Amino acid sequence: MNILKKTYNWVLGWADSRWGAAALFVLAFAESSFFPIPPDVLLIALGLGCAAKAFRYALICTIGSVLGAMAGYAIGHYLWQTPGGEFTAIADFFFRIIPGFTHTEYDKICAMYNQYNFWVVFTAGFSPIPYKLITITAGVFKIDFPVFLVASVVSRGLRFFLISWLIWKYGEPIKRFIDKYFNWLALVFTVLLIGGFFAIKHAF
Repeated sequence: MNILKKTYNWVLGWADSRWGAAALFVLAFAESSFFPIPPDVLLIALGLGCAAKAFRYALICTIGSVLGAMAGYAIGHYLWQTPGGEFTAIADFFFRIIPGFTHTEYDKICAMYNQYNFWVVFTAGFSPIPYKLITITAGVFKIDFPVFLVASVVSRGLRFFLISWLIWKYGEPIKRFIDKYFNWLALVFTVLLIGGFFAIKHAF
């Protein structure tokens, strides 16, 4: 926990640097594939420092995050199986350590993942679910890449531009609200959106 707290404070420290925008891009890129701290932290701090640039920061954050998502996809796509279709040592390791995770189960999960590809990626991109887990596994299960890319752009853009709009519109008072409730609101919004989609799908 101390390491995470120090990392969190280190990320916030970039808000007072002239390299803040560059740091935001790097952070957004890294968070989509391996880094533990979400870019929202620095995005909020930079937006509060200069509300006029809030949407510019949102765009930088979105581009960095989507490029990072592509890197995460590549990690899963190329490190799980060889070009010949054989499982790598990394894949075999997970087959051994996860109870019930057989090659048959892998095929079933892969089929389910591809059936709901857009919504799986969108949910992780907008909600509090760690996005890096989905970007990497999307590559593992070979989700259709254009669908993956569109879902990433829509979800990440919607999330970051919403945060920037709130900062631009309400300023400092909204920071406490975002810090306390944004993840819950994002989760509820995602559930309602996906629930509505499936309701319409089954209704017609």
